[in-house]
Amino acid sequence: MPIDDRPRERLQKFGADTLSTADLLAIILRTGTQRENVVELATKLLAKYGGLSGLMSADFYELGNEHGIGAAKSAQLKASLEIGKRLSMLSSKKRYQITSADDAARLVRMEMMYLDHEEMHIILLDTKNQVIECIKRYKGTVNSSVLRIAEVMRPAITRNSPRMIVCHNHPSGDPSPSPEDIEVTQQLVEAAKLLDIDILDHIIIGNPRYISLKEKLHW
Repeated sequence: MPIDDRPRERLQKFGADTLSTADLLAIILRTGTQRENVVELATKLLAKYGGLSGLMSADFYELGNEHGIGAAKSAQLKASLEIGKRLSMLSSKKRYQITSADDAARLVRMEMMYLDHEEMHIILLDTKNQVIECIKRYKGTVNSSVLRIAEVMRPAITRNSPRMIVCHNHPSGDPSPSPEDIEVTQQLVEAAKLLDIDILDHIIIGNPRYISLKEKLHW
């Protein structure tokens, strides 16, 4: 590959933000194969797995069996993607303040949008809407038949949190609320009133969109 076309040299000259995702991935992979250069290899991987989200959820050994990858490059890819995910979540450890649905979604989005199953996360807040803790509560389908309202409210009670935001994901990527989502939300809001706790929102995380049920239901 001509020097001026090499991703690492272009990064040094123009900055990382000017590179495509395939170029950045090529820098992590470092080398290609006899049949394809490293950018072509990166492009092929992104196409096969459906972008970075697919690579993040891909099995380690499946990636390692790709031609030109192997265990070492699979480890490099997985480590780089995990660093990116953790970087996006650093704000949760700095008393992150939530002032909008966007703020809430941003806090949990990277962790939840790529899951292949449903999870419910509960964000506990103080009186200034600063994050006290983010708790994983349910794994699996979130519906009224398996979800105990008391168990959702318990973290706010035990941690003396006056406000909370409920989040769950739709593995399909479509965040449109189901009738079950709406029913559960209404039950939670009513229970919270009795406990003098404010449920500020119920966020449904899709990929890449999210929906605020507070904006939809106007409670």
